[in-house]
Amino acid sequence: MSLPLLAQWLTGEFDNKAQALDQPVWFVHLRLWHRPLPQRINGNLALFAEQANILYSDRPYRQRIAELKPTDDPQVFQVQYWAFQQPEKFKGAGANPQLLETLSLEDLEALPGCLLIVRQSGIGFKAEPEPDTKCCFQYDGQTRQVSLGFEVSADRFLSYDRGVDLETGASLWGAIMGAYEYRRLQAFEWQV
Repeated sequence: MSLPLLAQWLTGEFDNKAQALDQPVWFVHLRLWHRPLPQRINGNLALFAEQANILYSDRPYRQRIAELKPTDDPQVFQVQYWAFQQPEKFKGAGANPQLLETLSLEDLEALPGCLLIVRQSGIGFKAEPEPDTKCCFQYDGQTRQVSLGFEVSADRFLSYDRGVDLETGASLWGAIMGAYEYRRLQAFEWQV
């Protein structure tokens, strides 16, 4: 398993239609985009991530950048998440990747604590946060916390992301009843 393989498996357009039809009380039907960036972040491959409720596909949300980083161990990788200074500027880039052509590092801010450690797991990769870290970001003038994690293989992406109440630690949204189970609809090629 290699970092280029991780990058290849992460990219694409995904949805969780089967899961949403099977368990509509617990899982909203979502579309998820992982677009390869036309430029590197700190010399590393990176991708733009965005999702949308299928009923409101014209209102995507959760725009972020995932920087894919090597480590000293060739079997272990890192994913560092970045937020946008002005998310509205890049809103919709999942479906319209030309919006990413002007993206620069000045448009982004690193998210301390939003780092995942990626290792081989079964037939794919599993990403988990480092112990005792908290991923927090600003949204609508408030500090929000999210618990991050994923598994990826050649044709599916499982998201364990869930919002967390800063005071109580209770889950607020996302993968409360288990992972969101996405299937790849379309692959995107890296332009490197």
